[in-house]
Amino acid sequence: MRCSLIIPAWVPGDIFSSKTASSQINYWQPLGTLYVAAVLQKEGHEVKFFNGAFRTHEEILAEARKFSPEFIGIYSTTFGWGRAKKTAGDIKKLLGREAFISAGGPYPIARQERCLEDAGESVDAIVTGEGEFTSLEIIERLQTKRTLEGVLGVVYREGERIIKNPPRPLIEDLDSLPFPARELLGDVNKYIPPPATYRRKPVAVLITSRGCNRRCIYCFQMDKERKTGIRYRSVENVIREIEHCIKQGFREIKFIDDTLAADYERAMRLAEEIKRSGLDFTWFASACVNQVDKPLLKAFKEAGCWAILFGAESGVQKNLNTIRKGITLEQTRNAVKWAKEAGIKVSAPFMFGIPGETFEEGLRTIKFAIELNPDIANFHAITPFPGTHLYDNLEKYGTMSDELSDFTYQGAAFIPYTMTRDEILELRQTAFRRFYSRPSFILKKLLELRNLNDFLIAMKSIKSLFWLWRKSALFGRRKDNSEKSLSGRN
Repeated sequence: MRCSLIIPAWVPGDIFSSKTASSQINYWQPLGTLYVAAVLQKEGHEVKFFNGAFRTHEEILAEARKFSPEFIGIYSTTFGWGRAKKTAGDIKKLLGREAFISAGGPYPIARQERCLEDAGESVDAIVTGEGEFTSLEIIERLQTKRTLEGVLGVVYREGERIIKNPPRPLIEDLDSLPFPARELLGDVNKYIPPPATYRRKPVAVLITSRGCNRRCIYCFQMDKERKTGIRYRSVENVIREIEHCIKQGFREIKFIDDTLAADYERAMRLAEEIKRSGLDFTWFASACVNQVDKPLLKAFKEAGCWAILFGAESGVQKNLNTIRKGITLEQTRNAVKWAKEAGIKVSAPFMFGIPGETFEEGLRTIKFAIELNPDIANFHAITPFPGTHLYDNLEKYGTMSDELSDFTYQGAAFIPYTMTRDEILELRQTAFRRFYSRPSFILKKLLELRNLNDFLIAMKSIKSLFWLWRKSALFGRRKDNSEKSLSGRN
């Protein structure tokens, strides 16, 4: 069967400010979609992938008209649901009712039948969990002209009725899956992480496990009842995929596991096997600060790891406890220090707008970020994506925007009772300005410049920093004028 997998058209301005997009933009490789494609291809289906990061809406429609797929799978985030609906509606008009359209991704998984109700007749089914075998079974039913009755992991439309089938169990044997169909990406050099977060191109995104054993209130987990939360691929299977990526021409690997070090012994063995393989690539990983130590980070470095992300999140212990991060400030200090000692660059994200957080505590987080002095710091607004504990218990914590377009880490979709939206935005801008405008930080980065690419990245960062300086100054002037106006009335 002819199958199209689609990410609806989007532009950087949908997520980032136009003033800073050049230093933040990330064209990710959609592993979930590529896994679905690989499973379908393995069973003999013809698959084409249309990525709206590099195609306009009109170009996607033209491709769909030319290919005339019988099955269309559309991926959607929360902020992208409006575009997903439009894409589905326009393709349905173009190809007719015979074209079967399903939607999957974080937002449809969380909202399920409500997405089907919202989309009307444009969408025929919602995939409510991992999409590989659910999509395959949907296609098999379409080929034999049977209904979707009993297909696990599907909410579907049958006439005027919406029918919700039981969930599909999560895939236990991840080694049984074929490697993601990266050949469908086209020009892989287009798929790059944000500037300064990679060393060599092209970069392959790879995941060695699925799930997480933590319960942060802002994170969505498909199966909240699992005891461990993590399903691991074998180290041997991961090494084979790395070899496969190298043969495809990739020169760096970005591991996107929620935490690569959740199983310490496995993480150590993976590093040892990567080193033993002698493969020529560099890599970037993420880990939780309470799951690493000096020996592991040293092993990572010796195996080619050049950078690691630690989710620092806040500089106030009370707020870490609120989001159920399960870490301490001291553990963060130690992890950052050990990584630096091992010669690994450190990236550390922080967030503002945590339930119960005050503006003054936000300033303490900025101070903590400067104290840690990671090589890269990012400052987000906590976001209550559908399906998270924060979203499901909103009344307890604060208020939420009605606009799905605000559901990015930039948009401050959630406002705690203890802060205002303007304060969250001001904290983000102040944090970027204070962290990146320090003379010592700037001098260090200038001394690290080695080539033209480093210089171009630095120029983009300086441009963004200038805008943040200007924006922060405007905030300050507005605040001063407001205070003067209030005092004049009193």
